[in-house]
Amino acid sequence: MNSIFSCDRRARPTARPTIARLASLFGFVIVGASLLAVRLHAQGGSDPTAEFKRISGELSAARLGGGDENEAQMEKALAYLDSIAVSVLNGPAGPNLDEGNRRLAELASHTPPVGENYRLVKLGGTPATYAMVINFGLGGPAAVRIYAGGAGHYALVARIDHFVQKDFFDSDLELLPVSSSEAVFVTVSGRTDDLSTGMFSTWQYDGHRVASLWNSDLLQQSSYEADEMGFRLAYCSQVDDDRPSQCLKMSRDLYRFQGGEWKRIETADLPPPKPTTK
Repeated sequence: MNSIFSCDRRARPTARPTIARLASLFGFVIVGASLLAVRLHAQGGSDPTAEFKRISGELSAARLGGGDENEAQMEKALAYLDSIAVSVLNGPAGPNLDEGNRRLAELASHTPPVGENYRLVKLGGTPATYAMVINFGLGGPAAVRIYAGGAGHYALVARIDHFVQKDFFDSDLELLPVSSSEAVFVTVSGRTDDLSTGMFSTWQYDGHRVASLWNSDLLQQSSYEADEMGFRLAYCSQVDDDRPSQCLKMSRDLYRFQGGEWKRIETADLPPPKPTTK
């Protein structure tokens, strides 16, 4: 299990070339997002929100149905979300996440919005960086958008989605800040099956680009919690080969962003969960 969680710098996945180019393409990304937002408004007539809901519903249905995903349509929807985020973050009184998240909650295309949510989150750093975690409905694609720039100048600066990071597990995404001084966060994907099987990844936006610091394997019987002291992850570290749904050994790891690196601070064994009785 140690190989899965090794935090040696040599074992870390390096940032993909496409991500590294984000900084140099900063101006293009911002202008492109603005143009796409205008296009979404034009195609939706006087109600761009209705057009957004239509697209998000189609993105979810396409993936559930095993069809091809429409990158252009997803970009239009993301651009509309960017326009909301930027207006909220650059408000005259400063960023107002309560207001922004109320507006984002109204974009749900279904009631109740099962699997669909859009949420702004404050990350660390001075000035603070912000992220939006995006889930386009039940079974639909997911993404993260990152905004930086300081008071009155916030703009889209980086993105995480499976079109840019080809192996990004974009399913039922959660995002957890894990540092008050740096824009470091953990994404949690999956965990919707009976065994709470999930994948965990750590990312850092360093003012120029977003980079992957660490990725777990798919871990069953997973649970987690995060605060400024670190990220605690419990998981099944030894599965019964004869009965894969049964766990023989549970472990809990504590991770922390420390000295500019993502480190595993400690590991402890936990008692195995009680077998499920039928």
